[in-house]
Amino acid sequence: MKDRAGWCKRVLRTRENARIRPWLTDRSSLTERLRALGAFSLTRLSQHQAWPTREEAYLLRLKPKQLARSREVVLLCNGQPVVFAHTILPRQPRGPLTRWLARLGNRSLGALLFSHPGFLRGPLTACRIDRRHPLYLRALKALRLTGTTSPTLWARRSRFTFGKQNVLVTEIFSPDLPRFFSTSAD
Repeated sequence: MKDRAGWCKRVLRTRENARIRPWLTDRSSLTERLRALGAFSLTRLSQHQAWPTREEAYLLRLKPKQLARSREVVLLCNGQPVVFAHTILPRQPRGPLTRWLARLGNRSLGALLFSHPGFLRGPLTACRIDRRHPLYLRALKALRLTGTTSPTLWARRSRFTFGKQNVLVTEIFSPDLPRFFSTSAD
């Protein structure tokens, strides 16, 4: 069942998503999965206060036009950009997650989320996004897909809770990811 923006809690296997589906539905650490496949690195693209999208504000129970902390990174494996990640953390309530996010630099948020027992992960949802989605153009640039015919991109997201704090993580996958790691993604 899809929500109003097209995000699904259950990703049915189709011919068009068969090779990327394991990446969309795996609840383990994406960082660790990529590390197991090769040389992992992360480049922080931005970290600042920003207005979340209307959908993000709704999911995080923020008021319209309420600023939040935003962080965007690209995950690379063997030098190839494979995932664009976008994180939104409400400014209130403040807590440990606020400090940790501020100090991450070029380190993985996923490594923190999965190593600390206090984090709880909500349901994974997945969606196929295109040029109408607010993160689409940033993902194309980060994944070095500009100049290609405008592909649709598969994305997943989930909300993590730590005490009273919530963080929403959206991960957008390169369409080339299964080809890079075809034996691991099948």
